[in-house]
Amino acid sequence: MKMVFLHGLGQTPRDWDLVLKEIGCFDSECPELFSLNGQHATYSNIFAQLEEKYADTNQQLVLCGLSLGAVLALDYAIRHSEQVSYLILIGVQYKIPTGLIDFQNLIFRCMPHRAFEAMKISKEDVISLSRSMRSLDFSDKLKDVNCPVAIIIGEKDAANKKAAQSLNRLLPQSQLHIIPNAGHEINKCAPKAIADVINGINC
Repeated sequence: MKMVFLHGLGQTPRDWDLVLKEIGCFDSECPELFSLNGQHATYSNIFAQLEEKYADTNQQLVLCGLSLGAVLALDYAIRHSEQVSYLILIGVQYKIPTGLIDFQNLIFRCMPHRAFEAMKISKEDVISLSRSMRSLDFSDKLKDVNCPVAIIIGEKDAANKKAAQSLNRLLPQSQLHIIPNAGHEINKCAPKAIADVINGINC
C-alpha cells in the first residue's frame, strides 16, 4: 500500500513532517498540490492533477488529507473506490459551507501578498481556488465510499466539528476521533494523534 498525504490550503508538504516521523511501515509521499504548470488554481484542476499522478499506480492507496486535502481525498475515494483501501479525513467538510468560504476569502483579500509566499501559490490563486470550491457537495455520493474511514477533528476546530460528526453518522464504516485541545491543523499541533490512527491500519 502507498500512503498519500494531502496538505491543506495554507500548508505545504513539509507540514506532514512531524506525522511522518511517527508512522511505521508505509511507503508514503506528500505531493505538492499547487504545482499546476500554468493552469488556473481551481479545485477541478488540482483534482485532475491528482488523478493523473495516481492513474497508473498498481498499489492500493491510503489517503490522508487535511482540510482541502481531506476534500480531495474524499472526492478521490468516491470516484476511484477500487483504488482506495483506507481514508483518513482531518478537518473535513463534505458539503462546502459557502458562508465560511466567503468569510475566508474576505480574510485572504486583506492579507498582504508576502503572506502567501510560503504556500507556493499566489494570493489571487488562493482566492480563485476557494471560490471554485463553493458548490462542492458530496452528500449524494457518500454511498460510493467503500473503504474504512477515520475522521479526525480537533476539539477546538469549531468551524468543522459539526461536519465531522455528521459525516461520521452518514458513513457507517467510519470512526470519529476527537483530539483533545487540538485546533484545525492537527498535523502540526498533534501529529502523534494522526500517527496513532495510521499505525493502527494493517499494512
